[in-house]
Amino acid sequence: MLIGLLTAVAASICYGTGSVLQAVGSRKSARREAAAAGQRTERGGPSLSSTAKAAMTWEFVVGTILDFVGFGLGALAARMLPLFLSQTVISANLVITAVLSVRLLGIRLTRAEWTSIGVVCSALVLLASAAGPEGSGHTPIATHWWLLAISLLLMVGGTVLVRFLGAKAAILAGLLSGLGFGALGVGVRVLNGIDPFDLGALLADPALYAILVAGTGGMYLHTVALQIGSVNGATAALVVGETVLPGMIGVWWLGDASRPGFAWLAVTGFVLAVAGAVAVAWFGAPEGEPVTETPATDEPEPVRVP
Repeated sequence: MLIGLLTAVAASICYGTGSVLQAVGSRKSARREAAAAGQRTERGGPSLSSTAKAAMTWEFVVGTILDFVGFGLGALAARMLPLFLSQTVISANLVITAVLSVRLLGIRLTRAEWTSIGVVCSALVLLASAAGPEGSGHTPIATHWWLLAISLLLMVGGTVLVRFLGAKAAILAGLLSGLGFGALGVGVRVLNGIDPFDLGALLADPALYAILVAGTGGMYLHTVALQIGSVNGATAALVVGETVLPGMIGVWWLGDASRPGFAWLAVTGFVLAVAGAVAVAWFGAPEGEPVTETPATDEPEPVRVP
């Protein structure tokens, strides 16, 4: 379990650092394109063109590379730990994101945000103390098809809904991206053809394509959330999405369990981790006028960060 925990922590560091670098690139691109015609939808959200341009900044590219490294490490952790532990430890990238955002984005965290981050860290200690062996991950192939269908519905339907809501969809986009990454974690756990390796079984497994859909859609929605909202708020919403459902699915269907007699501690740690993430999302949400408001002068207005 120690190797699994270290792997999950390393994935968390990669994801947290990557999120901040992606936010730097996204906001740099947003400032350049704020006054350009066609870079916003009619509801104030970023267009596909502006999102693509954000993804071409060097900060975003480096952040994306770190995300891929984090994905690989997270996939290993999901195979070695119960999902309620691996996903929650990985979600601690929120702490890395918050601390680095102070340095790289000039964000000043409030006492409430620091308190909420402290709650998340404490909850992770409780979870690590209570976690037992991970389940087998063996499920009927029909479950894999359901995972693919749900991933498609979440990512395609979520993208349409976020574009409809525009500038108001930052937290929703973060939550949907988290659900995508959560589906990715479940897919990694149930994927056939890994141990022992069987290329035919791997390519024939719908869970593989669920992983691709959920990962790609989750990355796109996370990019949108970083463009239009608070980096800490969007990341906290992502944490909730990638932690709650995968953790519950791991316990109910995949055989994940806590140590004998420590179920109450695992539940307490899990609830505190989610509550702390929600608190960061609440306190980190942007206030006041939308950041996409058109300035009166020719000089584009800087994107405000709470």
